[in-house]
Amino acid sequence: MAKAAIVILAGNESHADYGRLANGLEAAKEFAETEGDELELIFDGAGTQWIPELEDEESDYHELYQAVRDDAAVCDYCSGAFGVEDAVADSGLVTLDEYDGHPSVRSLVDDDYEIITF
Repeated sequence: MAKAAIVILAGNESHADYGRLANGLEAAKEFAETEGDELELIFDGAGTQWIPELEDEESDYHELYQAVRDDAAVCDYCSGAFGVEDAVADSGLVTLDEYDGHPSVRSLVDDDYEIITF
């Protein structure tokens, strides 16, 4: 049994960013599909900008995102800082604000999650 917290920090401005997103979602999907594994998928920093695109059914990554969406959450502070707070609210995704408006990485470490960033 593995416990993974996959954190998507990459924005959506370059081809490399799209690669990081795709790899992060694929890794998340592997954990989500493995019996007994626990997954937290967190969109943080510039990664919050992905939510409007991923929620769009026309997105190339929508289907992959849907496979892990139930495990996804978004940094509350960063969704505002990157101007996507309305899209995040419309998505119904959980927002995290445990530490100064951000997700608590320390809590994840304390709960024995392996932190993997993309």
